[in-house]
Amino acid sequence: MITEMLQAPFMQRALIAAVLVGITAPAIGIYLVQRRQALMGDGIGHIAMTGVGLGFLLNTSPVWMAMAVSAVGAVAMELVRSYGKMRGDLALAMLFYGGMAGGVLLINLSSTGSNANLSTYLFGSLSTVSNSDVTAIVVLAAFVILVTVGLRRQLFAVSQDEEFARVTGLPVRALNLLIAVTAAVTVTVAMRVVGLLLVSALMVVPVAAAQQISKSFAVTFTLAVVIGTAVTLTGTVTSYYQDVPPGATIVLCAIAVFMILTALATPLARRRARTVVAAEASCAAEIPLARESTDSVKV
Repeated sequence: MITEMLQAPFMQRALIAAVLVGITAPAIGIYLVQRRQALMGDGIGHIAMTGVGLGFLLNTSPVWMAMAVSAVGAVAMELVRSYGKMRGDLALAMLFYGGMAGGVLLINLSSTGSNANLSTYLFGSLSTVSNSDVTAIVVLAAFVILVTVGLRRQLFAVSQDEEFARVTGLPVRALNLLIAVTAAVTVTVAMRVVGLLLVSALMVVPVAAAQQISKSFAVTFTLAVVIGTAVTLTGTVTSYYQDVPPGATIVLCAIAVFMILTALATPLARRRARTVVAAEASCAAEIPLARESTDSVKV
């Protein structure tokens, strides 16, 4: 049965897309989590819907149009956060409501749009991933990997402490905009497999799961990518055999991994805490003995 699945052209395209989504979503998601912007992917996903609707209305590629519109929206949101008096959460709300409303309106106005098309972009679909979609996903995923891996030190510094990064001479404003644009590109990469409404979960949940068992940024990054790839492949294969929505299945798999790692990490953390307490108590007991020994030598 596995051979039959791998021989199906649409599954070959879906699996390629799933692997790339599993790599790219956590790769940029870790920086969003560090910046406490876990919901940024949701805002970008909603505004990308306007790009999809515009693509249907103009009879152009919805993927590339969604990428362009979501990138503009992400940059606008970052500029509002940096310069405007409006708080970042209000900017996100504007993207949530305006982006989704614009997308639904444009799709209904287009001659090629339909409720079925809308559903595939909102929740993902295996059978609708075309060759042109795969080409676009490969190109966009290469950009995301290049940025998140090649500039990981700079992006980590900006995500951790903007003031410190500015003092060290890093172009903080440009790096913030780059993170926003990369997040927008990632949303575009993931929308055909996971769907625009669920892509943010794939950016955040694998990172949160990896953080349960790792405190190092490099290890967390690697684990998050491994978890993301594993759950996207598992969800895609499950969707093929059980005929369930791939996006929802992938997200539920990611949440299951998070819960398992959390359950495993809790006793380990308690054991480490007991070890630290025991070591501190041992050190505290040795100090008076050392002092007594010193005093006896002096006498």
